[in-house]
Amino acid sequence: MGIIKVENIRVTAHHGCLKEETAIGSEYLVNLKVKADLQKSTASDNLEDTVNYVFLNKVVVEEMATPSALLEHVAKRILDRIFKEDKLITVATVAVSKINPPIGGDVQMVTVELTEKRKN
Repeated sequence: MGIIKVENIRVTAHHGCLKEETAIGSEYLVNLKVKADLQKSTASDNLEDTVNYVFLNKVVVEEMATPSALLEHVAKRILDRIFKEDKLITVATVAVSKINPPIGGDVQMVTVELTEKRKN
């Protein structure tokens, strides 16, 4: 078993419950960690035998482009696509952080983190 991480994916997106958030957009950081059997790729040195981190980044960027009221919702969409489109992944964790959230205080970011295992 191995772990592949794609960290600090920066995107501008239009998530939130407030009308202003969806109109103006905000900056987000997304971190993704997946577990998979990487034995074959360690021996073969072939991209087809591993989890392609270009694919992981693409899923994050595409799912972040679709507005959601809640960070939980967009995080779940990211996980669902990853499991649907890459059969090697057995466990995945995604953390979606909104930078400078409009919550009436000096808060650097808020983060929602979800972890799921592949369902058989």
